[in-house]
Amino acid sequence: MFTGIVRERGRVVAAEHGESGGMSLRINAPFTAAASKPGDSIAVAGCCLTATAVEDGSLAFDAVPETIARSNLGRLAEGAEVNLEPALRVGEPLGGHFVQGHVDGLGSVRSIAPDGEGARLRVELGPELLRYCVDKGSLTLDGVALTVAALDDTGVEVALVPFTLQETTLSSLEPGDEVNVEVDLLAKYAERLATS
Repeated sequence: MFTGIVRERGRVVAAEHGESGGMSLRINAPFTAAASKPGDSIAVAGCCLTATAVEDGSLAFDAVPETIARSNLGRLAEGAEVNLEPALRVGEPLGGHFVQGHVDGLGSVRSIAPDGEGARLRVELGPELLRYCVDKGSLTLDGVALTVAALDDTGVEVALVPFTLQETTLSSLEPGDEVNVEVDLLAKYAERLATS
């Protein structure tokens, strides 16, 4: 379980695609690595991955074909930055919202524009994701917990405060970029119960 509160931006130092469609990643992240051990769950750009090795300030991960198919991890290359969040530990405050690290699909950035001291990000979503979005509801983009500020039939807008722009990778997004989307967990359960 995660909260969508990014703890560190890591830098990809190796990204190797396997023959089976999976991928091995090594990410330089001194702060996260110092508090981690092999077997720990860490959200990488919103994808829950298991650390396979921790050494010299870096973490290693294996992403299975299912993760590559549903997320933007397969496009990562050496030098790319990713949002990182270690799994929530008992007793820690839940500062964001309930995040599983299970990416539901991809959204496409339509625009990012200044909005006061922050920015306004518009992301196009398919109907299979948009159905779970409500005004002022929760949404996770590339591992960042956000609040839906506006929505229509094609996508959502979220407001990014200066701290989010400074501490996450969202400030570097450009139109056409794909972002990992995890919709509100509670909305998925509500739909399932209502249709059972």
